[in-house]
Amino acid sequence: MPDFHIEKECMEQGYAVICGVDEAGRGPLCGPVCAAACILPPDCNIPGLNDSKKLSEKKRELLYDQITKTALAYCVCLGSVEEINQTDILSTTLHTMRRAIEGLSIKPDLALIDGNINRGFTIPTRTVIHGDAISASIAAASILAKVTRDRLCLEMDRQYPGYGIAKHKGYGTKEHMEALERLGPTPIHRTKFIRFLDRDNKD
Repeated sequence: MPDFHIEKECMEQGYAVICGVDEAGRGPLCGPVCAAACILPPDCNIPGLNDSKKLSEKKRELLYDQITKTALAYCVCLGSVEEINQTDILSTTLHTMRRAIEGLSIKPDLALIDGNINRGFTIPTRTVIHGDAISASIAAASILAKVTRDRLCLEMDRQYPGYGIAKHKGYGTKEHMEALERLGPTPIHRTKFIRFLDRDNKD
């Protein structure tokens, strides 16, 4: 279970305000990528806090409410489909993470970034592989990002019915692939992620 041992190590090194940063939605074929930054009070107790991927949707929703009430500061930002199409998913994700940090009402001294890439940040960072399962701050950010992204998927499903987005959350399931071949892409689909449609048309 995630805890504050990484945050404590960083505080012992002189960092006073530490935020956790994570994203949701890098892999789906459609919709924006979400990134969240979160500053929790040191040693706060949020029962059940864990990697968002290990939690049920109901549990994530409950934790989302508790995190937003407990956090000293948090910010969730979206990286648009247009940006993803114009650049790439990694660049968009990093840009969105940076904006989430900049959007915090309290300026952090250090950002703990889930994963192993910390390119282009303007404050000190530390990458933590599988950070959402290790760091309480990153786990909180992962839940904020995941719940936000899932809620957007419900909106996208209402806007573009027939693709099953509410169910598969935009991932490349068999149902989603078949719907794309049958109905074609929508403005919310990521062009670089659905190149298989171009290959199919050329066969």
